[in-house]
Amino acid sequence: MKEQKKIYFDYAATTPIDKKVFESMKPYLTDQFGNASSHHLFGQKAMSAVDKSRDSIAAFLGCLPKEVIFTSGATASNNLAIQGLVDSGQHIITSIIEHPSVSETCQAMEERGVAVTYANVDANGLVIIDEIKRAINDNTVLISIMYVNNEIGTIQPIKEIHQLISKVNDSRRQKIYFHVDASQAVNYCDMKIKTLGADLLSISAHKIYGPKGIGLLFKQEGVPLKPLQYGGHQEDAISPGTLNVAGIVGLGKAIELVKENNNKQIKSLANKLMKNVIELIPNSQLNGDLQKRIPSCLNFSFKGVEGENIFLLLDQAGIAVSTGAACASGSHEPSSVLLALGHSQELALSSIRITLGKINTESEVDYLISNLQIIIEKLRSGNHNI
Repeated sequence: MKEQKKIYFDYAATTPIDKKVFESMKPYLTDQFGNASSHHLFGQKAMSAVDKSRDSIAAFLGCLPKEVIFTSGATASNNLAIQGLVDSGQHIITSIIEHPSVSETCQAMEERGVAVTYANVDANGLVIIDEIKRAINDNTVLISIMYVNNEIGTIQPIKEIHQLISKVNDSRRQKIYFHVDASQAVNYCDMKIKTLGADLLSISAHKIYGPKGIGLLFKQEGVPLKPLQYGGHQEDAISPGTLNVAGIVGLGKAIELVKENNNKQIKSLANKLMKNVIELIPNSQLNGDLQKRIPSCLNFSFKGVEGENIFLLLDQAGIAVSTGAACASGSHEPSSVLLALGHSQELALSSIRITLGKINTESEVDYLISNLQIIIEKLRSGNHNI
């Protein structure tokens, strides 16, 4: 019996651990198992590995090593950045298309007496800067905008937002801090803090071929962040708990390897996929901005077909895609991101997200295109079987 193909096109949800990353982690999962907070030789070796990773990450971001705070991932970093900075009576500005770890945190803060403004986006999914500007008031202390949208791949105007905040801060007593969720940006975008102007920035290792369960929050020196948990002195007591040494080593190695990613190959495959889907499948469209986007993320809508059915039939064919953010898996509600672009509920429900990675090949893309054509045609004819 012929073995079914298994092809992965869901790299925005998570990535496989790079073999070099895994090899770097192995000693700290076995022989060098010491607690980095211990002062004996075992602990010192562990802390030395943590310090080395912290230095590598700081060099990559262009910041001070002490400004790198290790967390369990971007969700923890986003929560720490928002909840650790804002108090009742203050004001947050964010966008309507943020990841749930930002949007739901902001909603929870509203219940605690924090005012939140959700800036709209244009039809291409780019945050409207004028809305941010109009929303700023005397109580505004934080603006939180993602670098790259996780569903449609649009690159947000982070540098322009930073310039707006800097200009406003020149004439006010209460500084407005800028938080950037950079989870989807690391492999493709400029990550230098000096250029971005972020005061706080979140990263997850498992989005960049590193391990799950580890991430970081860049916190510029002087940002008055309060811890959300207590009971340890680790990470300047802002993110206490026994350090995940193997995970930190893996994150540091993954950051080092970013420069080796073959983004030209990913862009070539994505362009082929986009061209063929639009030309070969009638009533299909790409969602998001055509130019201001990372190359790996393609979100298509197929008029008259439910994305959930496309997802299921592709899965039967051994092809893994998604119908949106992995954190919303299981929800049959239309994507709030696509609705924010002005799409109808029907069109939003007809979408799938295809995200490519450095392991994908041209033959895999050809297989996906072929199956998509067959599946869409059958679904539109009322046949739900491959």
